[in-house]
Amino acid sequence: MLLEPIELAHQVADVISDKKGSDIVILDTGKVSSIADFFVIATVDSERQAKAVLDDIEKELKPHRKNPMSVDVESGSGWVLIDYGDVIVHIFNPITRDFYDLEDLWSNAPVVVRIQ
Repeated sequence: MLLEPIELAHQVADVISDKKGSDIVILDTGKVSSIADFFVIATVDSERQAKAVLDDIEKELKPHRKNPMSVDVESGSGWVLIDYGDVIVHIFNPITRDFYDLEDLWSNAPVVVRIQ
């Protein structure tokens, strides 16, 4: 079963939440940009947790025949980016998230969901 972009974004947010990610936000970027329909932004406490979240997202979406177009994981960067085309997932450590402040950069994109 193929997922609509909003369903994909919600499923990704659920996986992140299950893996104890925090401050999870889904932004409706499709309203303000052609880059993607949705951004999912979340914070994790460690590189190990980021890797576990990435692995679980890929595992959860595989039955839906949804593979990422690209995955950018650079050790020590504090940022994992998973590009599903219509949905782009940003997993940050707290310092990197504060530095890039994507929510402020995309402040005109409506917040669909916020999970503390």
